[in-house]
Amino acid sequence: MHTTTLRAPLRAHLAEARCELVRLAREPAFGVPVLAFPAMFYLLFAVVLNRGNPGAAAYLLASYGAFGVVGAALFGFGVTIAMDRERGYLRLRRTLPTPPGSMLLAKMAMAVLFAAAISLLLATLAATAGGVRLAPAQWAGLALVNMAGVLPFAAIGLWVGTLVGGNAAPALLNVLYLPMSFLSGLWMPLSMLPDWLAGIAPAWPAYHLGRLALKVVGHDDGGRAWVHAAVLALVAVVFFALARRRLHAAE
Repeated sequence: MHTTTLRAPLRAHLAEARCELVRLAREPAFGVPVLAFPAMFYLLFAVVLNRGNPGAAAYLLASYGAFGVVGAALFGFGVTIAMDRERGYLRLRRTLPTPPGSMLLAKMAMAVLFAAAISLLLATLAATAGGVRLAPAQWAGLALVNMAGVLPFAAIGLWVGTLVGGNAAPALLNVLYLPMSFLSGLWMPLSMLPDWLAGIAPAWPAYHLGRLALKVVGHDDGGRAWVHAAVLALVAVVFFALARRRLHAAE
């Protein structure tokens, strides 16, 4: 009896995740850019413009991996939640016999899956075209940082999705995503930016994810890893709480 009680919610969660995967597979306008943009940027800046410079290729492997993960999390949650809320799907779900939180867990699983795919794609490009050589533990550590890094940006995306409708969400998320990525040093080293811009980089959560990834590949700026992890955890908690309040207020 106890085993059956445990299996039923597990099957429901797996079914929800499978439906979310099918949904995203039928919307290539989401999946293709999420995978293609970081790969395209990496090929341009790490391979074409820095050919023969494996140090730069390793740096950009970490930074563009973080860039891709942030986009997958923001848009995977923000746009879909905004559309579901606008169409009344979230209200309909409250009448369905699904386990609490199954939809959010399914979206989280898809965001982690996309983060893993981005990590694998960039690692392949780095090892073959970029000349990057890392220890097995570094390759694995970079993938783990990227997959764990989904959480705070999923929370931000979820919160944005509770604020605006499906048509406005992509525009608002782009206004957040692109400047934050640039000002966090994910497109180019902060040393190439004016001092006053580089000085405010720690205010952006993407900066902290980028620093953790850079530590893994050996580009350590001397900051403490636990500080970056703590900031990301705080961002996740705060924005999930804000999003939860918004969702409950809309009931």
